[in-house]
This record gives sequence, structure tokens and C-alpha cells, in this order.
Amino acid sequence: MNKNTITAFVLMAVVLFGFMAYQNHTMSIQQEEIRIQDSIAAVNADKALKQQQAKVQKIEEEKNDTLSPLFTARQGQPGTVVIENELIRVTLTNKGGQMQRVELKDSTYKSREGGNVVLFDKGDQNMNIMMDGKDANIATSDFYFTPTDITADGLTMSLPVAGGSIDIIYSLKPQSYLLDMDIRANNLEGFFPSKTKSLDIEWKEDMKQQEKGYDFETRYSTVTYRDIAGDTHELSSTGSDEYKDDFEQKTKWIAYKTQFFAQVLIADQPLTVSTMASEQLEKGSGYLKKYATLFSADFDPRGIRPTSFHLYLGPNKFSTLADNEDLIGKEADLDLQSLVYMGWPVIKWINRLVFLYAFDFLTDLGINMGIVLILLTIIVKILVYPLMKKSYLSSANMRVLRPKVDEINARYPKKEDAMLKQQEMMKLYSEYGVSPMGGCLPMLIQMPIWIALFNFIPNYIEMRGESFLWADDLSTYDDVINWGFNIWGIGDHISIFCVLWCVATIISSVITQKQQSYAMTPEQQQQMGMMKWMMYLMPIIFFFSFNSYSAGLNWYYFISSIIGVLMMWYLRKTTDDAELLAKLERRHAERKANANEKKKTSSLMERLQAMQEKQLEILKQQQEAQNQKNGN
Repeated sequence: MNKNTITAFVLMAVVLFGFMAYQNHTMSIQQEEIRIQDSIAAVNADKALKQQQAKVQKIEEEKNDTLSPLFTARQGQPGTVVIENELIRVTLTNKGGQMQRVELKDSTYKSREGGNVVLFDKGDQNMNIMMDGKDANIATSDFYFTPTDITADGLTMSLPVAGGSIDIIYSLKPQSYLLDMDIRANNLEGFFPSKTKSLDIEWKEDMKQQEKGYDFETRYSTVTYRDIAGDTHELSSTGSDEYKDDFEQKTKWIAYKTQFFAQVLIADQPLTVSTMASEQLEKGSGYLKKYATLFSADFDPRGIRPTSFHLYLGPNKFSTLADNEDLIGKEADLDLQSLVYMGWPVIKWINRLVFLYAFDFLTDLGINMGIVLILLTIIVKILVYPLMKKSYLSSANMRVLRPKVDEINARYPKKEDAMLKQQEMMKLYSEYGVSPMGGCLPMLIQMPIWIALFNFIPNYIEMRGESFLWADDLSTYDDVINWGFNIWGIGDHISIFCVLWCVATIISSVITQKQQSYAMTPEQQQQMGMMKWMMYLMPIIFFFSFNSYSAGLNWYYFISSIIGVLMMWYLRKTTDDAELLAKLERRHAERKANANEKKKTSSLMERLQAMQEKQLEILKQQQEAQNQKNGN
């Protein structure tokens, strides 16, 4: 392995481990912030507890108070009403006047059991709207509403209060995943204090596991929100996380999302969030995480203006999110598409502007998704072929200059001459127009593409439910080999696609190292012994991480490795070392002939060469002085 390739791997390792270190540092900061927030919260815990106890006591008293304006509303029998449009079916319950079940009717999205996807069902979700009156407090989940104005795609849930009512109006937009929800007070001017300007909502939900791979789906499941400044944030997707106290900026929307589906509460007026939490639930429970958010929204007790929300209840599909956002209003600048995670800012735009359109174009051809991945791999490899060729030719140049490098090694056999030997080699490369770093940059340029697809493929919902070869779903792992119990580090299965990729990577490493060894001196080969074994071990290490990853992602990497090996073979077969050396010799002669000509500008390489020559001259003078001293 030559120096430029070593440098490339070192830089890639620095990027990889630097990212891991950054993630660990960020998590440490977040944990410290949470600890500080918990300490602050603990100071006010007694006061908050007493206030809560007083509210609970008041509610309990109201339950038994037959004269309470809400006594009748506490009595009733549970009932449901179904509204639907072309895409979703929503079941609402009169207990709390809220959603009880949401089912996606689109046959494209199937559950693990084969039926329609159900985002949540009885007991999974609770949206409790809380208002403080002069003589009574309202917590909607405690009361029975009366369904009125029922149509196929909408209704009003009405809660009778002191001669008036609290109405929650639901309406489905046609051909969409949007449910409009308006909260309005009717004839309740005397029920609320004059200073009432807002209401509180506590939104809790246990998120159902929708995909086969619990661990992989959990990685992409979290609470996400967008502030009024236009920035999207999310709680940690690993383990449990919680934000307390008021946020610095108000919020446009809050999303409870899993890998491929989301429930987004979008407010016409900014929300003030006080608590947002995510708790990871036990594997095998059928659920991923427990989400909870407490926030306040503007409220007009006169009933002139409703408190309006839009609820998106559907798939995390980029185009679908964009279309539904347009129905709300383009001027809102919601960027619901950010729910489809596509990586860091630079990586995100590579995915949005390149791979999203490429995937959509190929998918629209109606071909199998496994074939789409093959075609995409070929397209990507064609695009990066010039970079790969440049990297290979840089290595080939080093290889054909190997005899001259050996001559320099022969002239400087002593260890104390290592600096002189290095300077001579750099001078040689400069004279022949060969850069030891020439193959490094092209390899690094390909890294964003690798990272972009790493983020894109697992979140591309069109991959969900698509079968290929022995895999029944390319969005999750293939588990033809499954032994039914968990083994630490591996799980309960072996992904054949992952194994194929790891084997192909090892073969690629063997071939690459064999070719590059021709450009290395025996000393360099000996020094690179550990690096060689690391290259062989890396795919094995990757296996333990990628065994539970998307079969589509592993299939892409496998095809990419195979095509990479074929491209390396082609370049080796079509590269004539004698012709390449003759070209370098001609370049050397031209540079030597023009050595004394005045140049308009001085390149970085030329400046480095001048510095090296000056340093080399100083070293030679020092060596001569040392030799004379030893002679005397």
C-alpha cells in the first residue's frame, strides 16, 4: 500500500473516529444539561407538587359535586364515530373527544401482520386539553363529549359546560393525510377568568413497532419539533431523553415519528413547550418508545377565534409530506420533509437534490427495487469512475517509479539518512510530476456519496415491503438464517446480504493490497503489516453493526464492492506500465528543459519543492561537516 493510499485511509479513519468522538462529546454535553435541568427542577419540586395536589383535590371534589357545571359531563358511556377520506380512517371516541385509532387505507403500506398500518389504537394515545375556569377546571380526557354535525369526513365533539360548550371540530382534507382540529368556546365568557389567554395540552403516546427490526427502527424514532426561527430539532433517538422548562424559541410543530410514519401536530399560532420527553420501551413489547409533550397554545375564551391545529397522520414520504404541506399553505415554511432524515446539512442536500430524484425516476419505471439499487450503483460508479481512475493512476505512477525509489534506498541505507532519503524521494516525485497525495483527494471526495446513501436508503419508504431474492423486505434485515433467540453482538439472525458485502469487501482489500504492494519497498510492506490486517478485520467489525441494518443498504454495498473490484481489474488490464513510464520520462524531460524558464506563477508544489531542495542542501552540508569531523 503506497503512501497516498495510507494517507487516505488515515484521513477516513480520522473522519470516522472524529465523528464518533464528536457524538460522544455531544451526548456528554446533553447529559450534563439534563442533569442541570433536573437539579433546577428539583428546587421547585415541592411547590409544583403542592400546586398539582391542589388541582387534583379540586378535580376530585368536582367529580362528587352534583352542583358542578361539569358533573353531567362526567357521566356517560364510551362510544366511537368513524370519519374517513380516500387515504385514512380515523376513529374518534366521545371520552375526551379525541382520536382513538388511526388507520392508513393506502394498500401501499402494510403492517407486519399483512393488514393496513394502524398508527395507534385504544389506549396507545391520549391528548388531554386543560383549561382553568373560575369555579372548575377542565381536563377533557375526564369528560364525555357529544358528537354532532357528523359527516363522512368530519364531526364536532361538544362538551356542555355551564350553559355553553367547548367544541372540538374535526375535518379531514380530501386526498390527504391531514386532519384539521379546531378548539372553540361557545357562550362561556363568564366561565373563564378575564386573564385567560391560553390552554394547555398534554399529548402522550406509546409508539407502536411497525417494522420487523426493533433496534433499527428505534434508531430513527424520536420526537421532532420545528421552532419559529425555522430550525428543526429532535430528542435523542438513542435511549431516553427529556427537555424541561420553557424552550428559548416557540414551536411551529411537534412530531411523533418512527422510521417510516409520523404524527405531526401543526399549530396556526406558535406553541410554548414546557416539557418534551421520550422513553425507550422494552424490546418485544410491541412498542418502541413512550412520547410525552406538555405545551400551551393561544385560546380565545370569547369564542371569536378558534385554536386551530392541523394533524398530519401518515407516511414519512418526501413527496407526500411536501404535498400535504402545500395544502396547509406554502407561506408557513414548515419543512415537513425534514422528518425524512437524510443526514447532516451537506449530506442532506446531496440526497435531496441528487439521490431522491434518481431513486424516484428509477422507481417510477416499475422495476424491482433490488434492480433499482443495481442500476443506481452502476450510475454512481460511472460518475466516480474519473476519480477512481485518477487515484489508480497516481498509484500506478508510484509503482512504475519503484526502480528509481529502490536506487535512492540503496544510496541511503543508514537510518540516520532517513531525512535525506525522504527528501530525495520527494524531489524525484516532483521532477516526474507525481504527487504522493494524488490518490488521496479522489478517495475522500467519494466519502460524502458513501455517507449520503448510508442515510438515504434506510429512510426511503419506497423500499419498505419490497422483496428481492430471499429478502421479503429490503427496508429491514433479511433473516432467512434465524435461530429464534438473542446472541450478544449478533442478535437472533444472520443477514446473508451483510455477509456477502463483508466477504466482497475482504476480497476487494486483498486485490487492492496485492496491486499496491508492487509500488512499495520491502520496508514499507513490513511497516504496513498491521494496516493490512486492519483492512481485513474492518469488514468483520462492520458485520456486527450492519447485521441488523437494511437489506437494501447491504445489497447496495455488496454490488458497489463487486463493481469496484471489476473496475480495478479493468484499470489494471488497460494500463501499460511501460507506456506510463515513457509518459513520465517525457514529462521529466520537458520539466528539465523548462527548469530555467521564468514562470508566471509559483504553484504550491513548486514552493514545496524549493523548500525541500533548500532543506536538502542544508542536510548535505551538515553531513559533510560531520564526515570531515569524523575523518579528523
